[in-house]
Amino acid sequence: QVHLAESGGGLVQSGGSLKLSCVVSDDTSRNYAMGWFRQAPEKERDFIAAINWRGDSTYYADSVKGRFTISRDNAKNTVYLQMNSLRPEDTAVYFCAGREVYYSGNYYSASEDYHYWGQGTQVTVSS
Repeated sequence: QVHLAESGGGLVQSGGSLKLSCVVSDDTSRNYAMGWFRQAPEKERDFIAAINWRGDSTYYADSVKGRFTISRDNAKNTVYLQMNSLRPEDTAVYFCAGREVYYSGNYYSASEDYHYWGQGTQVTVSS
């Protein structure tokens, strides 16, 4: 049984920062490539950032490149998304996603590549 739980969302003013966390609960020693996605009202779920299971390779959507940073602490089974210079258009529900990998160093940017999803955390950026 794999469970992903996001936290850290909230209301912030434009230009502010938030740090999201995603804890992966798993009763095995599997490796996971991880990603962050977001979904604004009446819009599709969009890719934000991805990281491979070792944490040494990352990939970002152009819309957040230079503002957001994905990282992970495998000892804590936690993935982070540091969001700086937030804009009103960043307002959305943010989801973390996990894909089981067998020592592959790849990251993944398509939602269909992921096996597990969290429930999401709301991020609202006021102007």
